[in-house]
Amino acid sequence: MSKCLVIPVLRELVRCYQAFERLSVSHIRETGLTAPQFDILVTLGNTDGMTFKELGQRTLITKGTLTGVVDRLEARGLARREASAKDGRSTVVRLTPEGESLFSRVFEPHLAFLAPAFETLPDAARTDLERHLRTLRGSFETRLAAFETPAEAA
Repeated sequence: MSKCLVIPVLRELVRCYQAFERLSVSHIRETGLTAPQFDILVTLGNTDGMTFKELGQRTLITKGTLTGVVDRLEARGLARREASAKDGRSTVVRLTPEGESLFSRVFEPHLAFLAPAFETLPDAARTDLERHLRTLRGSFETRLAAFETPAEAA
């Protein structure tokens, strides 16, 4: 595929994500949370907690930002850190009862807020879009893994 054919797809992918982000963040702000705080809250909701490594893998938050976001959630009494029972070198982040309560109040309404945008697509188109996006993500991840793998020493 030529570079010229990739550009329109890249442009729409980025524009779609930017529009989604603007819409989502406008609603998240009403919860009193930042987007990264919301991301951690909903990732930890209904779980027994996660290590920082797991949170980094499951959220859209970079490692450098993750600690500060957890610090702020902890300061608000929404999350807490605990030593891992499985690995003494790891720290587990869990929601406090207040954090779980907030999760219960904001997660479903946020999905309901976003749903009308997705409902503009027929069911088959949503299924196809999900499949195509999964394929595209897999292609990116495969190329990234090949790029990150150091060449064997000769």
